[in-house]
Amino acid sequence: MVTIRLSRGGAKKRPFYNIVVTDSRNRRDGRYIERVGFFNPMAKGQEVRLNIAKERVEYWLSKGAKTSERVGKLLKDAA
Repeated sequence: MVTIRLSRGGAKKRPFYNIVVTDSRNRRDGRYIERVGFFNPMAKGQEVRLNIAKERVEYWLSKGAKTSERVGKLLKDAA
């Protein structure tokens, strides 16, 4: 099954997450099909906290992809 979920990056104690479309059997930070945005929980000041390509997410959802619990919450926040 295809899922839309977070892939962790960044340094120790400084997380940065890419929002990716991937096969659910792949590792969290492994191979992915497409990167559709990012989430920076440590953003301060003028830094962008959340960026999502909504049209690409809608495309993948129409093809049957499922979102993870956290990505679902982020999509609601972005709307």
